[in-house]
Amino acid sequence: MVIDVVCAIIIDEQGKVLAARRSKSMDLPGKWEFPGGKVEPFEQAEASIIREIKEELDIVIQTSKSGPAHIHHYKNKSIRLIPFICKQLSGTISLKEHETYGWFTSEQLKTLAWAEADIPILNDYISSLT
Repeated sequence: MVIDVVCAIIIDEQGKVLAARRSKSMDLPGKWEFPGGKVEPFEQAEASIIREIKEELDIVIQTSKSGPAHIHHYKNKSIRLIPFICKQLSGTISLKEHETYGWFTSEQLKTLAWAEADIPILNDYISSLT
C-alpha cells in the first residue's frame, strides 16, 4: 500500500525556500525535508498541505501549483510524496515537531542532508528554476 504524503516548497519574497530538520523524536532524525504530512482519508491533497503546515509550523500558506509526485520505498512503508509550491500568507513560524528550520537559496539547499524521499522533489524544483 502506498501512503499519500504532501510537502510544501514554501518560497519567500527573495526566492529562498524553507526547509526543516527532523527532530530526534521523528523518523529520520537530523534529516532535512520540505515540511508536510499524510493526506487524511477523503481529504484533497491541497487541503492537506494547508492543514499540515498550520499544524506543524503554525503559519497560513497559499498553494500556487503542485509538482510531480514521487514514490519512495522505505523498509516498512511506501509513500507517494506530492509537492506544492507555496507562499506564506500569515503567522510566525513556531516549530511543533522539527528541530530547526531555515530559508535557503537553491545552491544552499543542495548542501543539506536530505531525507531520501525529498531528494527527487528537490531535484525537480531546482530543475524548474533553469
